[in-house]
Amino acid sequence: MISPARITAFEILRLVHGGGYAADLLHSRSTGLEKRDAGLASELVLGVLRFQGQLDFLIGHFAGRPAGRLDPEVRIALRMGIYQLRHLTRVPPHAAVSESVELIKRARKRSAAPLANAVLRKVHRQPVLWPDRATEFSHPEWMLARWDRQYGSATAATIARANLDPPQTYVRVPGKAPSGVILEPTEVPGCYLVVEGSAAGLRVQGIGSQAVVPLLDLQCGQTFLDLCAAPGNKTAQALEAGVQAVACDLHLSRLVHMRDLGCRLVALDGTRPLPFSTCFDRILVDAPCSGTGTLARNPEIKWRLKPADLETLPVRQRRLLENALEHLAPGGRLVYSTCSLEREENEGVIEAARLHPERLWRRMPGMDAGDGFFAAVLRSE
Repeated sequence: MISPARITAFEILRLVHGGGYAADLLHSRSTGLEKRDAGLASELVLGVLRFQGQLDFLIGHFAGRPAGRLDPEVRIALRMGIYQLRHLTRVPPHAAVSESVELIKRARKRSAAPLANAVLRKVHRQPVLWPDRATEFSHPEWMLARWDRQYGSATAATIARANLDPPQTYVRVPGKAPSGVILEPTEVPGCYLVVEGSAAGLRVQGIGSQAVVPLLDLQCGQTFLDLCAAPGNKTAQALEAGVQAVACDLHLSRLVHMRDLGCRLVALDGTRPLPFSTCFDRILVDAPCSGTGTLARNPEIKWRLKPADLETLPVRQRRLLENALEHLAPGGRLVYSTCSLEREENEGVIEAARLHPERLWRRMPGMDAGDGFFAAVLRSE
């Protein structure tokens, strides 16, 4: 038998290989699992994606052939097995080996089962001399080289190491915390680190994300436009200040999940002129971006992103920003933010629009708690 956790993790990793997103898939496919199985499935999926570079090197080392020459199903099962053998102390080695082999058989790759069994029985927990830093940090070399140029090699290494650690859980608690949960306050008002207990029923939102909205200096009664609002965490946070909010997003299917917030919802493409006849006191442009500040939370991004993406994304980001500025009231404030570490998506967008921000703000993985974020605060005349 194969445990439900391993079957779920294997299927999710196959879907991620085909273009799916791990967090969404874990949310949708773990609902029917027992708590323990759901936890193991999440650990396997995210752990395999974080350490994929190292795992593929080890597959090649023990198999005598590059991991890329194996069928995707075989490669995924071997990654899962090696991750368990090297990183999970509570998983019995025989379970990691036997169930990984059974996953290969279940995927109708039975001819590869003997190879997988032989490879996994060679795996050990001893330190490994990695062939290069891309393998050691389990990041594409082109990404590390970019961070070298932007921040220096020491900071690049710090970021990469931080991306291999599971992120801590932060929640938004405007009122009283539920019983049975131990929370630790942070420097961001209303933001708490979950120290003990379940975050179920609480709005889980990273500390970096929660630190963006206070930059708007919201006041009760102000009009507020959230141009790229889904999934709605920042909109909900802004509503705590008593603003009159309009939340927009390109995808109606994502806005539907924000119906309970009690604000006006508008599906639109923010890269085109906005359909509003009025201006807003406060505007947030939390622009869709590469997400390189969130690689601990969304590790598949580092294997999917291409250098060419960092040429096309800023074009869309600049259009979003310029269209939003057309609807900023006199004396109003706009915050442009991303969860990217890349200059092209951050300072580059501001400079290309010939804007002069009142403040630039940044959080860095490994140096600040939570994900990496950038924000520019802009004021109208």
